[in-house]
Amino acid sequence: MPMAEIYFDYAATTPIDDRVITAMLAHMGRTAQFGNPASSSHGFGQAARITVEQAREQVAALVGATAETIIWTSGATESNNLALKGVAACAPANRRHIITSLIEHKAVLDTARQLETEGFDVTWLAPQADGTVSPAAVSAALREDTLLVTLMLVNNELGTVTDVAAIGEAVCGRGALLHVDAAQATGKVAIDLARWPVDLMSFSAHKTYGPKGIGALYVGERAYPVLKAQIHGGGHERGLRSGTLAPHQIAGMGSAFALASELQATELARIAALSTQLRTALLDLPGVTLNGHTSQRIPHTLNLCIDQPGFNAARLAGTLALSSTSACNSASASASHVLLALGLDTTQAQRSIRLSLGRYTTEADVEAAIKAIRDCVLAPVAAFGLPAW
Repeated sequence: MPMAEIYFDYAATTPIDDRVITAMLAHMGRTAQFGNPASSSHGFGQAARITVEQAREQVAALVGATAETIIWTSGATESNNLALKGVAACAPANRRHIITSLIEHKAVLDTARQLETEGFDVTWLAPQADGTVSPAAVSAALREDTLLVTLMLVNNELGTVTDVAAIGEAVCGRGALLHVDAAQATGKVAIDLARWPVDLMSFSAHKTYGPKGIGALYVGERAYPVLKAQIHGGGHERGLRSGTLAPHQIAGMGSAFALASELQATELARIAALSTQLRTALLDLPGVTLNGHTSQRIPHTLNLCIDQPGFNAARLAGTLALSSTSACNSASASASHVLLALGLDTTQAQRSIRLSLGRYTTEADVEAAIKAIRDCVLAPVAAFGLPAW
């Protein structure tokens, strides 16, 4: 069993907080509030509907939105698909240009590639060497026929943060829409959709100590009239996403986002301290460098290149649960597309590891990780007869 490993893969998924589980259990079982939220003619359905709307308000509160702008989905992947395909389906003939970057999540990259096959012209922005996509690069790529710009708020592999507020100003000024994938951002950075010029934003519960299988899409007032549903069958969710809602999952996401709002400040400070301890110790090792911007980042995610002859991250298995790429790529042996886009060669990308910290990471966990990685790094150094400093 891998449970003996110390968990450093919070960017892949987070455990459900016990308080979230309690909220979910209130809607599971025949003695619970198990009703269909669409069944408004009796108390069971009415109670479920109240739960759904309360959770909608909780999600909206964390990101500075109003409840009616939150549309339930099955997760950020569906939200990304709905945002891109839904806008593309309503695109006028003179708006067939989409802008994204080479370091997006596959849910955006693959969807954009699909739209290319349907006749859309996609501009693939290269990141800067520090893993950021600059507002200047986006502005330079904007055209009269630009329909949509889609970028991450927090990169899932690097932890770098995109200045979506500045980008949104430029995008809005050219009459295009801005979609932001915020799956990795909730509870980690302040999000203010009441002020940010963002039209669509994707969320996921399982990155924020909620259950898998539930997410949401923020749909702003500019986007709503030009967004076409991709799942039909009843016209639920303001006509944008049909299907019977799952109150237990929705209650879980609402509870998770409410907790994130409550804990964000203290949690950020604690994780920042642990991250600094981990980063300082590991960057002191030979051949270890940080992938991504040194400061324009969340502290939760560290991506390190261990460019050391003989280093093999597989030797950490059984001790540390971490990633060498994003979870969506883990089934493939190929190097991370994000790291290759930064300019790393294939060998450097394959020698990189991602450590992501979270709510239950302790100082003892960090100390154990430092020791395990140090031993793994220095062992090949000694084997090659190099100085171990």
